Amino acid sequence: MKLRSLAYVDEVVLGFHLVSNGVSLPKVSDGRPSYLVVNADESEPGTCKDREIMRHDPHKLLEGCLIAGVGMRASAAYIYIRGEYVNECLNLEKARKEAYEAGLLGKNACGSGYDFDVHIHYGAGLSCLPSGPALSPTILRRGPKWFASFGRKNNSGTKLYCVSGHVNKPCTVEEEMSMPLKELIERHCGGVRGGWDNLLAIIPGGSSVLLLPKHIYDDVLMDYDALKAVQSGLGTAAVIVMDKSTDVVDAIARLSYFYKHESCGQCTPCREGTGWLWMIMERLKVGNAKLEEIDMLQEVTKQIEGHTICELDDAAAWPVQGLIRHFRPELERRIKECAERELLEAAA
Repeated sequence: MKLRSLAYVDEVVLGFHLVSNGVSLPKVSDGRPSYLVVNADESEPGTCKDREIMRHDPHKLLEGCLIAGVGMRASAAYIYIRGEYVNECLNLEKARKEAYEAGLLGKNACGSGYDFDVHIHYGAGLSCLPSGPALSPTILRRGPKWFASFGRKNNSGTKLYCVSGHVNKPCTVEEEMSMPLKELIERHCGGVRGGWDNLLAIIPGGSSVLLLPKHIYDDVLMDYDALKAVQSGLGTAAVIVMDKSTDVVDAIARLSYFYKHESCGQCTPCREGTGWLWMIMERLKVGNAKLEEIDMLQEVTKQIEGHTICELDDAAAWPVQGLIRHFRPELERRIKECAERELLEAAA
């Protein structure tokens, strides 16, 4: 199978391979039906690539479902779509209806003798882990060597980059892996607002990865290995750009609140830890804390990281870790200034 021979890296936070995501299911059926589940929830701040696919080319998603379904001998696909994506839901429903009317889905799909149904389920706005792209049809048509020609070794193929924040033209664009981040922003987004020198920091892969300061981005590549080498990650390739007008502490505090709100509460480290992260971040935002609480905050992130059923705890911990690692002087400055103000007020 071409898709298996390529084994390209899927569009997921941890870089899982597509073949381990579905195509490598057991070859011998035990008689029970198999189902394909597609995650189109896309609830992580800054990530909007799935929305663009469903908005502009929903048939590509359905085609990808059909190809993956044949590969894993699934009898049906269930697409879980974000409830807030009202227009995208309507668009996908329309495409699904057209596919059934054309005989591409349902009984004897595409005249192949294979029955395959697609069902759409609407979510309620909870944060879910991302799933794969709708690239399979193009890869099968052009071949694995074509797809692997983009990018570099172990980071081949293309990627949907979602660039938002302080750029002149925010956009979602498909580009090759391993392209320089600076080139991505300047070629497709018209550069950073106020120029590259006005850049403060960037979160390179959605809100769940570590933010990095400007000097690292002067020559970093947008792929898994390059960003891992600078202690961050490609994640969903949702690039969030912050210029020097950004209150970076407030920005991370907002993300901490998001993950606290999204925690389902099942796992104690996440349920309690995300609340502690947010409370401490709110105090650090105004400097109403002690210097040693910065280290305590770092310890909290380590206590929740990797200790729960899903990866939401990691997603909550990593932005805070990035802030402490690269902007600790800013945290210390706020604490010292707050202490000085309190002394002056007490003296008055």
